[in-house]
Amino acid sequence: MDYLKIEGGETLKGSITISGAKNAALPIIAATILSDKGVTLTNLPNVIDIKTLIKLLDILGAKVKYGEKSCIINNGTINSTKAVYEIVSQMRASILVLGPLLARFKECEVSLPGGCAIGQRPIDLHLKALEAMGAKIEIKGGYVKAEAPNGLVGTKIIFDKITVGGTENIIMAASLAKGTTTIINAAKEPEIIQLCEIIRDAGVKIDGIGTSELTIEGTDGKPLKFNEIEIIPDRIEAGTYLCAGAITNSTITLHKVNAEHLRASMNKLEEMGCSFDIDGDSITIKPVKNLNSVNIVTTEYPGFPTDMQAQFMALSIITEGESLIEERLFENRFMHVSELNRLGANIWLKGNIAAVHKVEELYGADVMATDLRASSALILAALVANGTTNVHRIYHLDRGYEDLEGKLLSLGAKIQRCKA
Repeated sequence: MDYLKIEGGETLKGSITISGAKNAALPIIAATILSDKGVTLTNLPNVIDIKTLIKLLDILGAKVKYGEKSCIINNGTINSTKAVYEIVSQMRASILVLGPLLARFKECEVSLPGGCAIGQRPIDLHLKALEAMGAKIEIKGGYVKAEAPNGLVGTKIIFDKITVGGTENIIMAASLAKGTTTIINAAKEPEIIQLCEIIRDAGVKIDGIGTSELTIEGTDGKPLKFNEIEIIPDRIEAGTYLCAGAITNSTITLHKVNAEHLRASMNKLEEMGCSFDIDGDSITIKPVKNLNSVNIVTTEYPGFPTDMQAQFMALSIITEGESLIEERLFENRFMHVSELNRLGANIWLKGNIAAVHKVEELYGADVMATDLRASSALILAALVANGTTNVHRIYHLDRGYEDLEGKLLSLGAKIQRCKA
């Protein structure tokens, strides 16, 4: 099994290009099911989650042609509407095929996604909304069996709480429904905005893009014809590298980024004392020797992202004073705390709040990644630890970061991928 070996203490410098956003690409790949023509996607990140979802489409009968960071997906040849457990169990985002499969084919079977390391992520809001649109849903044998013989019908959907996946699934389902669907309390992430925009550009009328209330006029079953789609930059990858610059007191330039998508993370870095030069789609972080402590509360976009919580916890280890981090979205998203403490961090937990106290030094050790973002937090801490840190179980990392070790190596880090 692969692990990363990191020698700490190096100052970084240089520039890297940020990859396409995994969390934007996944719903867009699912949305191609709404079309029976070829759809070209560019700026695709080369990560495991993307390959897993495309493999699912291949099993359903789609034809996929790969290029460099791009692919053409033709779902006109789909001959199965059963998303099998073997694939869905590998990645929860596979549930995103539920809405488009049901909308286009009027029936489907999708395996329940099962557990998630960072906490419970039930799909009951997805199912309740589809039932409100006329679907008959039965859960049997570990599968969601859904059918709408006469097609889905637009209605008013009010989500009891903000759900990114639920919003995405219903946007796609509503696109081919009969009549108008209104989604109240919709998620507003940049990834959802792009999903709405590419569906709008395919001819579906969508009002309220970027707000919590979306109105979608469906095509009554008529498949969509998408233009070529370029995936937006990955705001979480970009935020992670900004933290790498801050924790190592280094000047790093990121190319192909959207500063507006990074506003919450950049605001916290500015509170810590960092500053930035922004030039078009490039951002340069200008470090400060002594970082200030900050308090962080994770919440839905445009608030501070839960996917950056672990990275900022690693950064807070070297800040002056005490930082308090409150995790409001996932109950198990502090599993990296014990691993950071193995490196010499001083982090205390009480419920969903972590108190991070400054330590003078971190020391290399063997640590274990517990989820995708925890992986990057351990790497950030390893960059400033004395000696060698070995980060194990980096298959989590490969799910969402394209060539992280290669990019860090190009910035001057001493990092290598090894075989156990």
